[in-house]
Amino acid sequence: MIEWKTPLLAAIVAVGMAGCTVGPNYAPPETLVPDHYGEGGAALQSTTRPSTMPATTQAATQPTLGPAEKWWQNFKDPQLDSLVERALQSNLDLRLAEARIRQARAQYGIAVSAEFPIGTGTGSFSRSRSSNFGRTNTSTSTSISGSSSGNANNLYQAGFDASWEIDVFGGGRRGIEAAGGDIEASVEDRRNTLVTLLSEVAKDYIDYRGYAQQIAIAKENVDAQTQTLDVTRRQFNAGLKTATELDVANAEALVATTQSQIPELEISLHQTAHALAILLGKEPNTLIAELAASKPIPSAEIPEVPIGLPSALLRRRPDIRRSERQLAASTARIGVAMADLFPKFSLTGSLGLESAKFNGLGNYGSRFWSVGPSVSWPIFDFGKIRSTIRVQNAVQEQALVVYEQTVLAALADVEDSLVAYGREQVRRQNLKDAVAANIRAVSLARQRYDAGLTDFLQVLIAERSLYSVQDQLVLSNRMVSEDLVAVYKALGGGWEVMEAAARPEETRK
Repeated sequence: MIEWKTPLLAAIVAVGMAGCTVGPNYAPPETLVPDHYGEGGAALQSTTRPSTMPATTQAATQPTLGPAEKWWQNFKDPQLDSLVERALQSNLDLRLAEARIRQARAQYGIAVSAEFPIGTGTGSFSRSRSSNFGRTNTSTSTSISGSSSGNANNLYQAGFDASWEIDVFGGGRRGIEAAGGDIEASVEDRRNTLVTLLSEVAKDYIDYRGYAQQIAIAKENVDAQTQTLDVTRRQFNAGLKTATELDVANAEALVATTQSQIPELEISLHQTAHALAILLGKEPNTLIAELAASKPIPSAEIPEVPIGLPSALLRRRPDIRRSERQLAASTARIGVAMADLFPKFSLTGSLGLESAKFNGLGNYGSRFWSVGPSVSWPIFDFGKIRSTIRVQNAVQEQALVVYEQTVLAALADVEDSLVAYGREQVRRQNLKDAVAANIRAVSLARQRYDAGLTDFLQVLIAERSLYSVQDQLVLSNRMVSEDLVAVYKALGGGWEVMEAAARPEETRK
């Protein structure tokens, strides 16, 4: 390092280079997105009222959910609303994201502080004795405190030191820019956590109600099949030709098979309740009693979904916004690394008092001071700085690729959720028709069997088919609601209106 202490020349260079900022200036990436959603938008439009859906999919550029339109309230389930509110207050992932925001803000403060002078107050006391033989003429030699050699000496000091590295080439300003990008990225990460939390609470609650309804249908079918078994057994015991031992065995097998599916559904039911409690930051069994009451699967029969244009995702989805801010921060850090190629200019100074006696610190003659500029410039580092710059360039390239991947994943997420939501509604209607047809089939099969017009196998087939279709209909009802939740999640909905309600002091800069 070269230490350069020519005050006038250093001042001239510092003034001449002031305002220079090395490194690339950040510009948001230009991302090509389609003008409208493809198969997903068309699928959803085909299952929605024509008078409202085209305007939603083609004209809306920035869909928003107002305070009175929190999407989970479309399900009109007070228990779901309560679970969401409690999750916002106590979810651990959300608290973790908020702590990361505080960390990023503290790092920003560190970066800003580097732009200002650093002052340090000092004070000291020392007592020492010099050797009688430390100098040639011991009779005339004196110590720094004015005492003769061989005597004990006291030294009191009090002062103030200051230093200021002038940010001539903008490395500090780039550091502040990068720290600001980190704050914004952490805020978007919290928003993304919030969107995920809202959708997970809704999905788990819908799953729970779905499993509970599947269990109820299974038990109803067990009751119906048991009645059939009892009738068949009585007919066989009475020696009637309408019932054989094989018919009894088949009826018993059907009842046992249906009963065997109930424990598996109960496992899923309890595991879902446990997962829901964890989302609320509670112990796993906390919600078992609260959720025990029988309720239908939440359903939201809404005429339109605020889809908007694909370009709106760039402003709407927190994960895209986070990736863009991370790209901005990594771009700024290239400038931080490049600034190390250039000289660093500093101003240093000290002011203080020094005396052999404590009461002498107040004397005018005890003062001392020094001040002056300095410059340091790395001459030989064997490529370390330039390698660091290449590292930051590579990091910035990776951030750009991650941003592009995030945009593509977001578009695919929306398309997938729209296709699923639209197609599942068609499937659900078909299953409703199938359930109605199977109910008639079971009734007719029993009548024909009682009349001796058909064998018992037709009754078993009809009952087995009815239970299967009823179970599939429950699954479809659950999937329609879950797919709607997935649509809102894919669109990045929910964080705007809930951000202030969750923890307002953590979401502002």
